[in-house]
Amino acid sequence: MLYWLTLLSDGGDVFNLFRYITFRAGGAFLTALVFGFLFGRPLIAVLRRRQGKGQPIRDDGPEGHFAKAGTPTMGGLLIVGALLTSTLLWARLDNPFIWIVLFVTMSFAAIGFMDDYAKVSKQTSAGVPGRVRLLLGFAIAAIAAYWAAQHHPDALQNRLALPVFKDTLLNLGYMFVPFAIIVIVGSANAVNLTDGLDGLAIMPVMIAAGTLGVISYAVGRVDFTEYLDVHYVAGTGEILIFTAGIFGGGLGFLWYNAPPAAVFMGDTGSLALGGALGAIAVSTKHEIVLAIVGGLFVVEAMSVIIQVLYFKRTGKRVFLMAPIHHHYEKKGWAESTIVIRFWIISLILAMIGLATLKVR
Repeated sequence: MLYWLTLLSDGGDVFNLFRYITFRAGGAFLTALVFGFLFGRPLIAVLRRRQGKGQPIRDDGPEGHFAKAGTPTMGGLLIVGALLTSTLLWARLDNPFIWIVLFVTMSFAAIGFMDDYAKVSKQTSAGVPGRVRLLLGFAIAAIAAYWAAQHHPDALQNRLALPVFKDTLLNLGYMFVPFAIIVIVGSANAVNLTDGLDGLAIMPVMIAAGTLGVISYAVGRVDFTEYLDVHYVAGTGEILIFTAGIFGGGLGFLWYNAPPAAVFMGDTGSLALGGALGAIAVSTKHEIVLAIVGGLFVVEAMSVIIQVLYFKRTGKRVFLMAPIHHHYEKKGWAESTIVIRFWIISLILAMIGLATLKVR
């Protein structure tokens, strides 16, 4: 919204700063961060008062989690609120990709909110039925995928771009939308599965968002795409402002989610942020790079899939408990050890993802 202040500029004054994506990204980061610090404590107080017993703890979960009983959930409202405020304030609102990622984020946040509300109101770990969540997610992702495809360059429309190999494009045709649905819904649920320890999910999300933000900025500039050997998608540079909002809002939330957590993110935050990462990847034509940058989320999701399939087939378990972070809890790792080591893995994967932009 503040971009419109450029109309007051004569080209050499302070209003001219609002033309620059990097300046507005910095503004979005600070806005989201301040939002988190200002509203974090009041929101937690409201959630604690309204939820009473807080998020139900699964009976079959790790024994150490019973000490967390009474901790309120839906802390994702703080991140989503900070992200929405900062994006609407600092991004160009005539940019279609901003509305695509906002649509996905807010829609998945709504699904997560319904799920969290059902859990705390009924004091059960079973919220909205999984099929309902998936059907809603598929519908949202389908709209976003088709919407994004309409704004991709003709040469890239309905095609899958491969990292490193710029000249190789796979024409998915009518299968592009189903593929993009899997990316968005898969990303949302993978982040949701990762959100099982204090601070575990939010930092990898911030790292992945920051990486995708840099990629979005590069993909949206002709000069950068020529140098980095990536495809140019006009308008994606504005997504950097959105990811800056995720980073700022994430830090504000982490202030209260650091062990021992004063509030849990809940499905409200994890589904929203995961969906946002998927929508950014589809918008920028970097779906495969998301699998690298968000490799931690992929591993968490695969550990659940492997555990379920193997148990159904053999009656035995591959992991002591899934998702895989619970496996390491069962092995006796301290929660803080798991969280920090997973953060380190996320940073390494982010560097690998960025390296795909310039490989000769």
